[in-house]
Amino acid sequence: MRLHLLALNPTDSVTEGYLPAAARLGLAVTLLTDHPDAHRRAYARHVADGGEPLPELDIIACDVRDFREVIGRICELGRPDAVFTNSDHLQTQAALAADYLGLPGKDWKAAFNAKNKAQLRRALAGSGLDTVRSLELRPDEDPASLAESDLPFPCVVKPREGVASEDVVLVRDAAELAERCREIRARRPGTALVVEEYLDGELHTLETLGDGTTLHPYAAFRTHLSPLPYFIEERLDLLPEPPRPHSKQVLAQLRALGIGFGVCHTEYVVQGDRARLIEVNYRSIGDQCDLVLAPLLDIPLFEHILRTHLGEPLPAELGARTDGRVRMEYVCAERGGVLKAAPGASDTERDGVRLVYRPLRELGEDHPHYRTNRDYLGVLRATGTDQDRIDRAVAEFLAARRWEIVS
Repeated sequence: MRLHLLALNPTDSVTEGYLPAAARLGLAVTLLTDHPDAHRRAYARHVADGGEPLPELDIIACDVRDFREVIGRICELGRPDAVFTNSDHLQTQAALAADYLGLPGKDWKAAFNAKNKAQLRRALAGSGLDTVRSLELRPDEDPASLAESDLPFPCVVKPREGVASEDVVLVRDAAELAERCREIRARRPGTALVVEEYLDGELHTLETLGDGTTLHPYAAFRTHLSPLPYFIEERLDLLPEPPRPHSKQVLAQLRALGIGFGVCHTEYVVQGDRARLIEVNYRSIGDQCDLVLAPLLDIPLFEHILRTHLGEPLPAELGARTDGRVRMEYVCAERGGVLKAAPGASDTERDGVRLVYRPLRELGEDHPHYRTNRDYLGVLRATGTDQDRIDRAVAEFLAARRWEIVS
């Protein structure tokens, strides 16, 4: 059986999660990407570092952002058994290709609604389940026109199709809003923006997996953000199960959006007895959280996800463990410059806590201060069954190590 996988740049989720799972399932993989050389280098490093076995793999150059090129290239190569992507940017393209070929896949309209943040707000409002006040600023519209809007301040401005909190910022008044919009446009010419009311409250995630009929909520996190006005995810804690706060409301909103096939990562704010969606990412949770969940929950998570795209139903119960705890800690650069000192990769286990640290930036690399997750210097994955022990182990690890950036 053959899987066609669409990708942009290489990611840990694909390299360490989906490709090894495809190998375990006996799938051959054709990877369509606009970065073929980067993928070849990434997989060569994975093998050299002793990573899990990869499947039989063909890497093909393709303009994967264009659904017409994707469909044409796949038809040229021959009909596969499944089309899949874990990229935020390529869900609609993969869904359209799967539909064209008569293969199982996501509803392309739901994928579009999730990716386009303005359309997400319109679709949610149309469902009658929740309304977030928002405006769309199209590429040809002047930010000064927002001065006449009735949006409450503070509010949030973000790229309509953005990811990773890039150029997401809180603004306090109309003058600052116009200024921030101009700054984003200078960095991203022709970008459409969304301006919406600020949803203050605890930020949570709900991770779901469905086959079009059954929809399993399999994990939830509490997310800790950087100080405002930016929204960098600095720490995530797996929430005990049960309960998962407001999960029924979130599931109802996802169903109203037509989302229920494959894996989905949803972010929402808790306000009193309400769950208010921030965004819906129609893919697995990233930044190595998915790599932690599969062994901790003791389920073949990546295999389940791929099997849904092969047309196989999910089990009625996933059978996930419920006693595990996770803390994901992201070490962030506080300024731009050259990374002069930082710890290397390590795996340790002590007092019932396993710590896995992976650097995300090489020594000597020179970067500006992005104020997004591109500022991550490394990620610490702490797992066990006792949250207090996990928290102590993380504190001790961070205190004993040094990250130094010089201008």
